[in-house]
Amino acid sequence: MRKLTLAALAAATAATALVLSGCSTGNQALSGGDAAGSAGDQIVIGSADFTESQLIATIYSLALQDKGVEVKEQFNIGSREVYIAALKDGSIDLIPEYSGALLKYLDQESKASTSEDVVAELDKKLPEGIERFDISEAQDKDILAVTSETAKKYDLTTISDLEPVAGELVLGGPAEWETRVNGVVGLKDVYGLQFKEFKSLDAGGPLTMTALLNGQIQVADVFSTDPALTANNLVALDDDKSLFAAENIVPIISKAKSTDTVSKTLDAVSAALTTEALIEMNGKAADGTSLSDIAREWLDSAGL
Repeated sequence: MRKLTLAALAAATAATALVLSGCSTGNQALSGGDAAGSAGDQIVIGSADFTESQLIATIYSLALQDKGVEVKEQFNIGSREVYIAALKDGSIDLIPEYSGALLKYLDQESKASTSEDVVAELDKKLPEGIERFDISEAQDKDILAVTSETAKKYDLTTISDLEPVAGELVLGGPAEWETRVNGVVGLKDVYGLQFKEFKSLDAGGPLTMTALLNGQIQVADVFSTDPALTANNLVALDDDKSLFAAENIVPIISKAKSTDTVSKTLDAVSAALTTEALIEMNGKAADGTSLSDIAREWLDSAGL
């Protein structure tokens, strides 16, 4: 894969802005919605405000439409704090989630780490009226990444290695990371890390990557399926104290909209989706291919 230069990242940022300008943003997406939810059998599909979530939601949307299910796309809602509230009040009916992060959001005290333990606890913590379908083997975890130069300078291979030097380094990530257990709070409580500064950027997107590559930040919260990791020779620090739990992708849906057709369709998607496929699709998205084209190509290749 070609190396992503700062110019290319800037172009990707611009492209992302163009894509998102056609979507409803957080408050706009929900302010005009009916709190009673969608009418009849229609399913309102939401997504978080980053590309991979929108991509998976697009896969769900096309797969359901192929089975004759009427859908409405309400993408780019915002952070988990916003879209879980929307799911609870019926503004949306379905959204792709990440098992470990959702569990931490619902139970900050959870120590579950493996896929099996996370899902077992998640089943006990899901809000009333909400259920999950099958989890996918595909995962996308939060990781802390540094440039190879920073890793060499400070001899970094694990997150624990940051402890004696964190005060010299700036950490970058999404705004909500500043108050999350699987974020700044956990890095302090579990690893004892006190960074020089936390810089609020985006959720593992082009702003974060650009800031890391140009030295505005030295440590970045990025996603494990980001093709820019290898393209830019970044070092993913080992989570040696298991702060970040398993993050299997899982559809979360309002029980009122859960039917045999919907569950069988999305279970088939989850069974076919792999981490390797996500990395490949994310690479195509970074190159500017439309999410609907990527989703359709993957569904066809998977026989769905």
